[in-house]
Amino acid sequence: MTPTPASHSPQNDRQRSERIRQVVAARGDELRRRYPLLRHQDALGAGILTFTLLGMLGSAWLYLEGALAWWASLALNAFLASLTHELEHDLIHSMYFRKRRVPHNLMLALVWLARPSTLNPWIRRHLHLNHHKVSGTEADMEERAITNGEPWGPARLLMVGDNLMSALIRLLRAKRWSHKKSILLRTLKVYAPLALLNWGTWYLFLGFHGIDAANAALGAPVAWSTTTLEVMRIVDIAVVVLVGPNVLRTFCLHFISSNMHYYGDLEAGNLIQQTQVLNPWWLWPLQAFCCNFGSTHGIHHFVVKEPFYIRQMTAPVAHRVMREMGVRFNDFGTFARANRWRRQERPATGQAHAS
Repeated sequence: MTPTPASHSPQNDRQRSERIRQVVAARGDELRRRYPLLRHQDALGAGILTFTLLGMLGSAWLYLEGALAWWASLALNAFLASLTHELEHDLIHSMYFRKRRVPHNLMLALVWLARPSTLNPWIRRHLHLNHHKVSGTEADMEERAITNGEPWGPARLLMVGDNLMSALIRLLRAKRWSHKKSILLRTLKVYAPLALLNWGTWYLFLGFHGIDAANAALGAPVAWSTTTLEVMRIVDIAVVVLVGPNVLRTFCLHFISSNMHYYGDLEAGNLIQQTQVLNPWWLWPLQAFCCNFGSTHGIHHFVVKEPFYIRQMTAPVAHRVMREMGVRFNDFGTFARANRWRRQERPATGQAHAS
């Protein structure tokens, strides 16, 4: 069977997009009238960041004191770090301290420190704003970097949770030396210095404990030096309180984001086709560590200037109008189609849009 084209014309989809934008924006305005606290956007952003950083530090302290299990500290800090990702995203869109550069840039620096697995946020700003202009196309470097458009297989599974592994696989795939050099230089530029330290620590952790376990299983345990064991004790702590939480958060976010965005066969500028709402119950273990991204990020494509906590509050109303206007919900076929919009005809309905 051949793929079925979208049932709505581009003009109709523009009208539907405008309808979604109007309803969601009106709901946000209504919430601000009902809860005046929501009007203090700068203070809320700074307050959420303060709460998050203190929470991560407190979790680390409790772990070091033996009052919190390693897995609980790791999971709690992964959840808290996901809040800082949403704050960074809002900062990229200038939602906090837009006219006050010092606190704005201080917030950007702090959310980067809380998520050292990520690229430089000042560089990401350009990539993300470009993402909104060219979402779902080959020029959408931000989504392509996290595997949007890749067929599912071992390579995508490795790439989706590891930023440097994604860059390495793309480097190995490049056919020209000039292209390989370009990928290498770009990777060093955007990930220096924090992400290089973060992923280097992660690889050291995996390598050390992998060698240790393998040799122990073979009956020939390694006699590590005292210095090595002291260094690895610090590495183990870093993995529990910061590196590991961000590895978990990165995988959850990239898995959800790369599969809720469509790629490759979209009509230019058609917001209806750019994203779906991905919120089945069985994805909640992942959603918990990426701030409910699959359920709420699609709203952002229609109403860009709403902070993440407003999107969480407007989601029930937004989902209703998005469904009515033809936005797809839980289109799991995208996993087999490498995120393409078009899909096989269904004999029963022959409809291009799912609910």
